[in-house]
Amino acid sequence: MHFHKLISDLKESGEGKIVLLVSDGIGGLPLQPGGLTELEAANTPNLDSLAKIGVQGLSTPIRPGITPGSGPGHLGLFGYDPLEFIIGRGALEAAGIGFEMRDGDVAIRGNFCTIDSNGNITDRRAGRIPSDESAKVVEKLRAIKIDGVEVFVEPVKEHRFVVVFRAADLGDAVGDTDPQRTGVPPLEPIAHDDASKKTAKIASEFFSQAKRILANESKANCLTMRGFAHKPHMPSYKELYGLKAACIAVYPMYKGLASFAGMELVGKPATLQEEIDVLEKSWADYDFFFVHFKYTDSRGEDGNFDEKVKMIEELDKIIPRITALKPAAFVITGDHSTPAKMASHSFHPVPTLIVSDLARTDTCEKYGEKYAATGGLGHFEAQYLMSLALAHAGRLGKFGA
Repeated sequence: MHFHKLISDLKESGEGKIVLLVSDGIGGLPLQPGGLTELEAANTPNLDSLAKIGVQGLSTPIRPGITPGSGPGHLGLFGYDPLEFIIGRGALEAAGIGFEMRDGDVAIRGNFCTIDSNGNITDRRAGRIPSDESAKVVEKLRAIKIDGVEVFVEPVKEHRFVVVFRAADLGDAVGDTDPQRTGVPPLEPIAHDDASKKTAKIASEFFSQAKRILANESKANCLTMRGFAHKPHMPSYKELYGLKAACIAVYPMYKGLASFAGMELVGKPATLQEEIDVLEKSWADYDFFFVHFKYTDSRGEDGNFDEKVKMIEELDKIIPRITALKPAAFVITGDHSTPAKMASHSFHPVPTLIVSDLARTDTCEKYGEKYAATGGLGHFEAQYLMSLALAHAGRLGKFGA
């Protein structure tokens, strides 16, 4: 029996509400062997108080040793096997800004970048160009015309934008053009199968025209393309879990992923405090709330240990506002680890805490990697987090007689 069918068969209605608070990239590493991770170094009295009454463990986003992207990392948290449900980043970004993809469209996540006079990348994110500046540059890219193809270019946030190609017979198996490092030029879009050769050719033409258009920009004078993707199809939270689910997030990509899972996008928050405002106002209307906090990840990607610690402490401050709502199951975790030491996503398991009246409290005194390694949840794959959340909320029935 497929695990999704099992959970769908066992789901029960109830009053218990679930909050899934995802601190993106929260897992970390000590800068020196034997030292503290960012989470362990942070002053987190509220999270630590929950650790004393909850149950903790380490979740593996994909499989042991595999470093996840944000899309697969969140899919696992939502209860979908990331190796079965593969959603490209482009489709996530498109859905997150409300772009209505059609079957056959190919969406691409674009990043503005900065190149030098030799064409080598000096900044992969164009200095995280502000959104209002980025939108003006996107407007220039709308001048691109390619025979036989409808081209859509839409701003997202900061250096991010979305490109959608609409034409017949477009495959989406095209490699990213972001080399993931500086000092080298953007890569060519390479098709990984025959069906995607047409898409790669279109992407190459788009890049050529874009490079000419952007040549005189001070920051965003070039671009890279990532996550070529068709529109995905997957069962919804209502179908699987019987939950009316809400997504409260700032960044479009996470809204896109949540929308594919059938969550409603609630509010238009721009800060963590505003996200909790939305949570409080919509509390009576939903059974499940996915709340996303981005900046633990971005500070880790910047390689800034101290700033990531500060972001964790910022997260800790809003915890009492969530516990005051008295969720039946309150889950705190991340979609992956982003150690500042590595300045990138990593393969390390993620500390995960569940607080519930049904939790079998363990001996953990604080929320952090070392405690999670000894916690009562043990080590588990993230795709099973939703069944744990449902059970702790009293929404999962018995299997068998």
